[in-house]
Amino acid sequence: MSRISTAEGNLARLGFGDPHRAAAILNGWYDDLGDTCDHLIADILASADPDLAISGLDRLTGERPGLLNALCADQGWARRLISVLGASVALNQHLGAHPADADVLTEPPGRRDAATLRHILLTAVGADPDAAAPVADPARSDDLRVAYRREIQRIAAADLTAEDALEALPRVAGELADLADATVETALALARGEVPGWECTRLGIVALGKTGGQELNYVSDVDVLYVAEPALDGSGEPVCDTGQAVTVATKLVGALTRVCSAHTAAGTIWQIDAALRPEGKAGPLVRTLSSHTTYYQKWAKNWEFQAMLKARPMAGDLQLAREFVDMVAPLVWHVAENDQFVSETQAMRRRVISLLPAREADREIKLGAGGLRDVEFSVQLIQLVHGRADDRVRQRGTLVALEKLIEFGYVGRTDGKDLDAAYRLMRLLEHRIQMEKMRRTHLMPTDELSLRRLARAVGIADAGELRARWRDATRRVLGLQQRVFYSPLLEAVARIPSEAVRLTSHGAEVRLRALGYADPKAALRHIEALSQGLSRQAEIQRQLLPAMLGWFTAGPNPDHALLAFRQVSEAMGRTHWYLRALRDGDAMAERLAKILSSSRYTVDLMMRAPQSVGMLADEESLRPRGRAEILAEMRASVKRHSELEVAVQHVRAVRRRELLRIAMADLLGLIDLTRVGIGLSELFSATIDAALEVVRRRFEWSPRIAVIALGRWGGCELSYASDADAIFVIEDSDRPDAVKIATQVVSELRAVLSKAGPDPALDIDVDLRPEGKGGPMVRSLSSCITYYERWSSTWEAQALQRAAHGAGDPELSAALLQAIDKVRYPAGGMARQQVHEIRKLKARMEVERIPRGSDPLRNTKLGPGGLTDVEWAVQLLQLQHGDRLPQLRTTSTLTALVAAEDADLIPAEDAAALRDAWTMASGIRNAIMLLRGRASDTIPTDPREASAVAQLLGYDKGESSVFLDEYRRRTRRARLVMDHVFWGLE
Repeated sequence: MSRISTAEGNLARLGFGDPHRAAAILNGWYDDLGDTCDHLIADILASADPDLAISGLDRLTGERPGLLNALCADQGWARRLISVLGASVALNQHLGAHPADADVLTEPPGRRDAATLRHILLTAVGADPDAAAPVADPARSDDLRVAYRREIQRIAAADLTAEDALEALPRVAGELADLADATVETALALARGEVPGWECTRLGIVALGKTGGQELNYVSDVDVLYVAEPALDGSGEPVCDTGQAVTVATKLVGALTRVCSAHTAAGTIWQIDAALRPEGKAGPLVRTLSSHTTYYQKWAKNWEFQAMLKARPMAGDLQLAREFVDMVAPLVWHVAENDQFVSETQAMRRRVISLLPAREADREIKLGAGGLRDVEFSVQLIQLVHGRADDRVRQRGTLVALEKLIEFGYVGRTDGKDLDAAYRLMRLLEHRIQMEKMRRTHLMPTDELSLRRLARAVGIADAGELRARWRDATRRVLGLQQRVFYSPLLEAVARIPSEAVRLTSHGAEVRLRALGYADPKAALRHIEALSQGLSRQAEIQRQLLPAMLGWFTAGPNPDHALLAFRQVSEAMGRTHWYLRALRDGDAMAERLAKILSSSRYTVDLMMRAPQSVGMLADEESLRPRGRAEILAEMRASVKRHSELEVAVQHVRAVRRRELLRIAMADLLGLIDLTRVGIGLSELFSATIDAALEVVRRRFEWSPRIAVIALGRWGGCELSYASDADAIFVIEDSDRPDAVKIATQVVSELRAVLSKAGPDPALDIDVDLRPEGKGGPMVRSLSSCITYYERWSSTWEAQALQRAAHGAGDPELSAALLQAIDKVRYPAGGMARQQVHEIRKLKARMEVERIPRGSDPLRNTKLGPGGLTDVEWAVQLLQLQHGDRLPQLRTTSTLTALVAAEDADLIPAEDAAALRDAWTMASGIRNAIMLLRGRASDTIPTDPREASAVAQLLGYDKGESSVFLDEYRRRTRRARLVMDHVFWGLE
């Protein structure tokens, strides 16, 4: 390089952001040293930030005359020093405050072991490193901070100048963990100097997390756990009681924590985090070994054992720390025997991702989707599944564990290599980002200057390539997650020669059981049937199955999902578009997997016509259709068939497909509870309309017939298990046989729709007709009106609250509905005696209708705070006030509740309580029907079924207790409101 090259334009092109300042400094060096400083400039230009490097070196050489000459003579020292100055503002500042520390880098920095680092730091604070329990003057805590930063500088120089930073990563992370051990040991020595009576306690410090795995970052919370016992005298007797020992140990822990986390002029170290201890932050900071043992044997949750996977003795009384590790290790390696372990762990991971702030989620290297935590979780899960029987994979560090999983056939070589490469790249990015300011962060920078600096720090050409490589790594991790879990299962059963994976049948069963399959032998048979062979179908299935198996385990019933997938695939395998659509469209495959694992009801509908799976190709195909559109299709279909049975079969087939459409949209979260109720109600109306037209064709003449919808049909609040409550009305006719003919029509209509067959039956319930079960099935319009005006009972007025046009002749329906308004909305409201009748009927229902021996609190319909409580409370308000408040004249429970709130008939909080209970109870009934394929008003007592219902309602897997608590809370509040609104209690 010559003087001409220091022109500002050239320096700007070379990478200096402030070429004017750089030119002034470089010209001064050339004036003093000539061309001997060329290699310094080359090192500066190769550093992460040339401006930071040159300004730091200029300041440092100003503090140390003669340093520049020494660096010109020692290229290795110069390169190491400049790389640190250009990569880290924090270390730049440290060297500015402690210029002599530049001499630390005169020799190539080799890896120092834990014992050497311990000796260096203890000596720095004046403690005896050979003492069993070193003690230091607490006033010398800044000496620890300076010595710690000096060692960080040395490790950073070795890291930044390594020939292959990715290859050197485990060594760097391991030495950082050893430095953390030495730092905690030294901080404990300082704490002993602060806490009187420390001699009475033994304090063992256990490393967890990245520290425990010896894969620490430059700046990270250091996860620890504390164990304390009374110290022993020469005869082996405790020198104090346990309580005193724990109290003193707690004071020691507080002091050493302050040493590590305090900010002083000498800088800071890092935070010590003991949140992984028993009971988390709510639990005592220090426990005895027996207290720890009791907790982990009786109360610890699955994730707490996973957190102990990396536990190792760290500092203090290492023998006591080792006793803790030896105690907890067998429990760690048996946690995967819990059927819910993997699903709970995966749910916890999904929850972490969902809680990330939206503005940071796409920048998270550690916690984001496809980030470091996903690799660590994947490796740990496979370790925990197979480590119970194979101690060769019981490794603390992520990379060494992955290496063993590959070596012993639990992860394919290619997949494992790709996962290793992605993890190393992301860890390197994390290290370089943290190194800049020595701050704890896992976020990728967004500004171009920072991205360019980061790219230079990791040896990548520019910011664009850096972004591309990072995004590619996260995408690969997301894809590899499924493959490393499930590809070995395919290899184990597909009988395809492979040296990449050697998972045995037993190993495959172990993994499947841990993943949540209740019958792993059957699951393996299904996998084999789907993937075995050399056909194109088998090849595509082998591509699909890793993802499908993962999606199945995310649902409530992976065993049923796998069986159903096999059945659908066998039925559809020769259909050219089926497998191609699943393979090429991830959304369709994932939707199918979710449905198969969630709902027997939906699978039963799908298996009647497997080609209906095509509706999953896009969301628009899953939107429920309106009544007019469905009815038009039904009419067009039945026109081609003169036989009653055949024509009705076509009507029912259309209904089955539309039920499937609604159920799938519901399961996929595309429609809410209200839209489900409306969709089912409109489907009922279209079905009965079309079937009524078909039946009437068989008669030479029949009167016009109207079907009045009642109950949940009338309120457009149908559930999957609902019958169609109805009243049949005919036109007034001079023909004496009109009622007889209409009765025959209605009887035949009910029979053909309720007949057992391949498609779901539709039962029309006429028990709410005038005079109930003892009255005629069909009445004329005038007869109906006369009955309601003269003889109807109070319960019938209540039933009419949800009367609406259902099917048949709309003019007849309108005439009857207009006439009965005076009955269901009585002038002046209800008489006291009528209110008493309604309350008496409700009380009898609560006693008589809840099945004996069942828990009323789990009955969503008749239990306290359930559906009938809410509906009867709302209907009473309508009966009492509907005459003067037209807005109450609605058949919808929730709409009426809003109107009652607007009219100040019920406080907003009470209305919310009723609405919340009704909505949740309705959702539970739908979820039970979808899950089991059969109806029930009672929340399942079986924990697996209760968990499945909770999951269908949006709770995470394994949160059935949270779901039940929420239901009980809502119904309890609703019952209190009902007591006031319906029963008139204060």
